Amino acid sequence: MNRRRILVLLARTLVFAAALLPNICCAAPDERLQGFGIVYLHGKGGWPGAFNGGILSALRDEGALVATPEMPWSFHRRYAATYDQAMAEIDAAVAGLKAKGARRIVIIGHSLGANAAIGYAARRSNELAGVVALAPGHLPEVGNLRSFVADAVARAKKLVAEGKGDMPQTFPDMAQGIPLIAHATPLVYLSMFDPDGPAVIPKNAAAIGAAPHPVPLLWVVGRLDPIDRRGPQYAFDAAAKSPKSKYIEVFAGHLTTPLAARKQVVAWINSL
Repeated sequence: MNRRRILVLLARTLVFAAALLPNICCAAPDERLQGFGIVYLHGKGGWPGAFNGGILSALRDEGALVATPEMPWSFHRRYAATYDQAMAEIDAAVAGLKAKGARRIVIIGHSLGANAAIGYAARRSNELAGVVALAPGHLPEVGNLRSFVADAVARAKKLVAEGKGDMPQTFPDMAQGIPLIAHATPLVYLSMFDPDGPAVIPKNAAAIGAAPHPVPLLWVVGRLDPIDRRGPQYAFDAAAKSPKSKYIEVFAGHLTTPLAARKQVVAWINSL
C-alpha cells in the first residue's frame, strides 16, 4: 500500500471518528438528577464535603447541584453557633441552590451532620424531597456522652441563669468515645449537649414521623459503628413513615460508611 493510500485511509478514519465523538468522548452529562439540589453537612471537627465517600461527585455527574456549607462544628469554627442557628445556615444553603434552579432538595449529613440533617427535616419536612443520614452521631441523651458532659451541662445552665450565657467557656466534648475539648458559649454548648435540647435525634425523628407528609429518610449505618447496636428502633422507626424510607447496613466503620454506601445512596436519591 503506497503512502498516498495510507494517508487517504487515515483521513477517512479521522473523519469517521470525529462523527462519533459526540457519542463517545463528548457525550452530554447525565441529567437524571437535573433539578435536584443536594446540601451535604459534614461531621464534628470536619470541613466542607468531608468524608462524603465520593457521593457528591457521583451526584454531580448525574446533574445535581451540590452545596457543602461549613457548619458551626467544623474544625475551624468549633461550635461558633447554636444548633438552631445551624438550621438557619442550612436554610441559606438551600436558598442558594434554589436560586441556581434546584427544585427538589435533599439533605445529606454524616455523623453530627446526619444529626443536623434529621433536625432540619424535623423543621422543614414539607420542603424536602429526602434526607440521608450517614453514620448518625452525637447522641447527647444516651451512653457515654451523656455521663461525660453531665457536670458541664449543669455548669452551663448555671452560667445562663446568671446572665453569662454568651461568655465563651471551655467544656468537655467527645467524638466516637474520644475525649475532646469544646470552646463555646454556654448557650451554644447547651444547644448541642443538653440531653433535653434540640440536638436529640429520637426527638427530631419523632417530629419527622408526625408531620402531615413525612419526608423520605435513608438511614445508613456501618456494622462496625457503635450506633449500629442501637438498631432501627433507636430513631429510624419513629421517622420512617414515608414508604420510600429505608434503613441499610454496610460493612464499614464510622468514617468509611459513606464510601461503602455510595452506590446505595445515589440509587436511593434517583428513586425519589
